[in-house]
Amino acid sequence: EEKRLPEGDPESGGDSDDEGDSDSSGDGEDEEKENEAEIQRLEEQLSINAFDYNCHLDLIKLLRQEGELVKLRRARQKMSELFPLTEEIWLDWLKDEIKMASEISEREKVYELFERAVKDYICPEIWLEYAQYSIGGIGQEGGIERVRSIFERALTAVGLHVTKGTALWEAYREFENAILETAQPAPGSIPSPEQQQVLCSQLEKIHTLFRRQLGIPLLDMEASYAEYEEWSEEPIPETTIKNYKKALQQLEKCKPYEEALLGAETPKLAEYQAYIDFEMKAGDPARIQLIYERALAENCLVPDLWARYNQYLDRQLKVKELVLSAHDRAVRNCPWTVGLWIRYLLAMERHRVEHSIISEVFEKALNAGFIQATDYVEIWQAYLDYLRRRVDFSQDSSKELEELRSAFARAVEYLKQEVEERFSESGDPSCTIMQNWARIEARLCNNMQKARELWDNIMTKGNAKYANMWLEYYNLERAHGDTQHCRKALHRAVQCTSDYPEHVCEVLLTLERIEGTLEDWDAAVQKTENRLARVNEQRAKVAEKEAALAKQEEERAEQRKQARAEKKASKKAKKTRIGDKRKADEDDEGEWGQDEELPSKRHRGEGDGVLPEEDMEVETGLFGRSENPDGPAVPKEKASGGRKDVPKVLHDSSKDKVTVFVSNLSYTMAEPEAKLRELFGSCGEVVEVRAVFNNKGTFRGYCYVQFGEEEAARQALALDRTAVEGRPMFVSPCVDKNKNPDFKVFRYSTTLEKHKLFISGLPFSCTKEELEEVCKAHGNVKDIRLVTNRAGKPKGLAYVEYENEAQASQAVLKMDGLTVKDHVIKVMISNPPLRKLPERPEPSRASSLPLTPRHVYGARGKGRTQLSMMPRALQRQSNPVAKAENGMVQNSPAASSDPPAEPKKMSNADFAKMLLKK
Repeated sequence: EEKRLPEGDPESGGDSDDEGDSDSSGDGEDEEKENEAEIQRLEEQLSINAFDYNCHLDLIKLLRQEGELVKLRRARQKMSELFPLTEEIWLDWLKDEIKMASEISEREKVYELFERAVKDYICPEIWLEYAQYSIGGIGQEGGIERVRSIFERALTAVGLHVTKGTALWEAYREFENAILETAQPAPGSIPSPEQQQVLCSQLEKIHTLFRRQLGIPLLDMEASYAEYEEWSEEPIPETTIKNYKKALQQLEKCKPYEEALLGAETPKLAEYQAYIDFEMKAGDPARIQLIYERALAENCLVPDLWARYNQYLDRQLKVKELVLSAHDRAVRNCPWTVGLWIRYLLAMERHRVEHSIISEVFEKALNAGFIQATDYVEIWQAYLDYLRRRVDFSQDSSKELEELRSAFARAVEYLKQEVEERFSESGDPSCTIMQNWARIEARLCNNMQKARELWDNIMTKGNAKYANMWLEYYNLERAHGDTQHCRKALHRAVQCTSDYPEHVCEVLLTLERIEGTLEDWDAAVQKTENRLARVNEQRAKVAEKEAALAKQEEERAEQRKQARAEKKASKKAKKTRIGDKRKADEDDEGEWGQDEELPSKRHRGEGDGVLPEEDMEVETGLFGRSENPDGPAVPKEKASGGRKDVPKVLHDSSKDKVTVFVSNLSYTMAEPEAKLRELFGSCGEVVEVRAVFNNKGTFRGYCYVQFGEEEAARQALALDRTAVEGRPMFVSPCVDKNKNPDFKVFRYSTTLEKHKLFISGLPFSCTKEELEEVCKAHGNVKDIRLVTNRAGKPKGLAYVEYENEAQASQAVLKMDGLTVKDHVIKVMISNPPLRKLPERPEPSRASSLPLTPRHVYGARGKGRTQLSMMPRALQRQSNPVAKAENGMVQNSPAASSDPPAEPKKMSNADFAKMLLKK
């Protein structure tokens, strides 16, 4: 029969009717069945995802409630193998085991459990519980010495704790006082010399405890000093008084930091960091270690805090057991952080840990669930570096060398199979691991043939078109190979390179100038001339094509301009007055540009149906998108007679601070002023709602809402993206775009957020509730945002925010590739690609630009908003970078330390003339 936790006796009461007992029994049975079903569900969930932290907690809570000790032990054991347990979980576990421990063998198991508990975090309460439990075993052989040993270890660990250390010191003294009482002779008897010696020794132990405690800055030191004065029959030594006063002064310095921690809200990172900085300046290693441990107990999921603590231990204390324990706890708390694993491997190598243990830790790192493909490249490189340092290259062959080669081969295969399958990229596009392997074979093993085979493999992976890859191989061949292979490599480079062919041509000519014969020189000159001729021919064709397109666009723009001028002239002749375009029209398109999605196309019948003059220039640009560019311009109004007398909307810029701009409203909204006044009424007093209409009296979908106070306007911004008549309403500050052309409002982060997921491929019918049901199985979901277009229609994309990085990392592992309503979704950590348009190059350099260099895009490729609006010939050298994606620095003349001068603005005709001259 399964053991159950002891339960308290039910309270005895008076008589109760049978019906009440029956109802109570029935309710209890139903609840028990529900708990059993829930326990089974949680166990199945953990069999699928063993890293579900909250699922572990729920299962342990239910099993403890049901009193099933065997299952409870097993559940706690599994959780402790995967995660460090908090102080509360350990105390509950220990108290349950203490209740059941009656035999000596069972007490020993409790001691073992305490030893595990004090290793996860430094917790004064667990140490105090440990010491007090050990007092129950003083009747056994060596029991008193065991208790003293545990108390001494506890004082070493947490005796310096300013707020909680006093309890341990007092418990230790109480234990020694109890021993003193048992050593006292019977009343009226004369102690023997042996008894007198025992008494003196015990008294000295208590004196020593008092003196040690009074030399440490602890809260309520004054009470401890007064207790010592009362207890001691002798005057307190001057040395003890001096140390006490010094500790009091130090306590005064610590009090502001302790008070800051007491008043701060979780996670208290800033307050702990200030405390750590204070202790670092003081320089006491024991106190520095303790304050780090206190901070980590409350912030165990902060990788940077673990990294700083481990760095301090590695560089300052250098105690093997302490250092390796801290590194182990760091990777158990934050397994998704590759930097912590790398530091752990280095620490084990530094302290000469056995090779089998280091390899075992590395295998755990591979299964930790990193969130980026490059993390796997880094951990493999760290392990390969360790294996390389084990090899004695003075020997032609050794077991360590074969293990290194085998690991390199496994790393290449792992990145190709495991990592590429999960992330759709290997994380190592320039094959840095294979490059390092080739360098080791060439330089340390004198095996140039193997290095050539590796480089041949590197070039077949899409790297043959990059000049820097060829030059890297050439430098290796130059240092460890022969001239023949150098020449062969450069000839291939001239033929294959597409980004900087001039560079490799120059290197080939330099080689032949120094070492080649006349025939070699002639062959090199002919090859380079032919190659550069083809390159220049290709560039000329591209430039000519782009110039022709630019010229056509300029002609079309002129035609549209003339058509508008004629139209305007005809209207002036018919009418004596034409209404000026309202200022609100000028700001319309600018406000639409604030959102992350592209504006939807305007359909006929919405608003005035056409773009204003300013917007037509943007829409056609250099790459016109007009369906009929050669035709006449579409008139803004069908006839002047159909125009209604609509009052102008004049905006007072002095009221910008109390005004918000509202856009993306439905054109068919009835009485927008009344609707918006009601909608924004909860924010504060609405002074005025100025809706914008076109000349026909049709609502344009945007307006200005003016409040009585600035605070009301700030509260109104919180209504951004609120659904109004089926469309997301955009609310933004009222800013003059003429004075602030770069002003943009975007409420969501555009950088890497490790606790947030980006999900694509969702069915359009998927609701927020349905997605939350899928996601909450992997952690606590804080927020879900379904991405929609301006019409409020779903785009099949979503952002899901979890409580921490660990939950998000596990969700990626379990949800990527999941099928939702017959749609296979793709899940990744949120890291939006950059959306900055390329800068215009200097006109003087446009014609001599190299072929298109390799582009580097974000994790989701090139977005629609990254389309370039300039000729490709002018786009190639825009915003040049000194470091290519494959890691080699380009010696480009554009990479200058001086900031480039701002290019002169040029018209389409200027561009065309410039390109045709070349």
